[in-house]
Amino acid sequence: MSDRKQLEILSTISLNEAQINRIKAVNRAVKVSIVKRRDGEEVSSDQWQKAEVVLTGGRKFPEVGEAPNLRWVHIPFAGVDPVLDAPILKEKKVVTTSSSGVMISQMGEYVVMALLMLGHKMPEIIRAQQERKWLMSKMLAPVELRGSTVGIVGYGSVGREVARRLHSFGATVLAAKRDVMHPEDRGYTPEGLGDPDGDYFTRLYPIEGLKGMLADCDFVLIALPLTAETRHLFNAEIFAAMKPGACLINVSRGDVIDESALEHALKIGHLGGAVLDVFSQEPLPEESPLWSLDNLIITPHVSGVSNHFLDDMIDLFCENLARYIDGKPLHNVVDFEKGY
Repeated sequence: MSDRKQLEILSTISLNEAQINRIKAVNRAVKVSIVKRRDGEEVSSDQWQKAEVVLTGGRKFPEVGEAPNLRWVHIPFAGVDPVLDAPILKEKKVVTTSSSGVMISQMGEYVVMALLMLGHKMPEIIRAQQERKWLMSKMLAPVELRGSTVGIVGYGSVGREVARRLHSFGATVLAAKRDVMHPEDRGYTPEGLGDPDGDYFTRLYPIEGLKGMLADCDFVLIALPLTAETRHLFNAEIFAAMKPGACLINVSRGDVIDESALEHALKIGHLGGAVLDVFSQEPLPEESPLWSLDNLIITPHVSGVSNHFLDDMIDLFCENLARYIDGKPLHNVVDFEKGY
């Protein structure tokens, strides 16, 4: 790895000593400064002036001109829609990368859990327990994953990891993505996870063919980025196109769904159930009608939560840091025109 002048890395994410040392070990020129914003610390003008690389989970960025040496910003989450309007990130000299792929293991587990809970009628069973009712077994015949068809809308890192896990259950996977001409995964994926070569789906659909795919699916997973094109993609028309009794899971962004249309589809029983981890407004307001739906499981945006997250994110950051120093293309470069 090439030697170079001092490389100033500024992190507004609190890292422990071991994590800092892992970053420093990439190259002896690396210097890491930590600003603990959660503890009320602020980035000084001198720190912005010196920073060449910034690792930040906040939405507060320097103004254009305040960070003349800035060349790379890494965001510690997969969805970058909250930071797309930051002017400095649109500077041609600044590259922005996301943490897409880092959370796919825990998110894959969450989705499989959600599929099993919906398929095995756990909302009905839990409700019966609360009411001290013993349900007849014939009322609880499951929709087993073996032999079922699961549609994955958005075949990025999360969708691919779910497809890999579903393969062992014997489910048929249909997938929809923006660019069907490239079924391979071109983003960051931890070794041994995901579907790098596109081996785990039976058929790949363009987003324009979504209705045709949904008609065959017992379960549908939404794993899309939020963009102008995907906002309220799942509306009344799309829900009507879904197979009667199908179940829906959303781990992407709340605004991909028209929540009023979903509420109606669940109330009338056209959809058999849903698990939502993300919402248009978070926290979900107490007055939201979604809380009262018996066939909906609500979780508070936890599908990507993991005790290992920071260490896993540092794996990606260090790999990218080595590539940055060597002048190689970085993983997960954000395309501001596409919105992800």
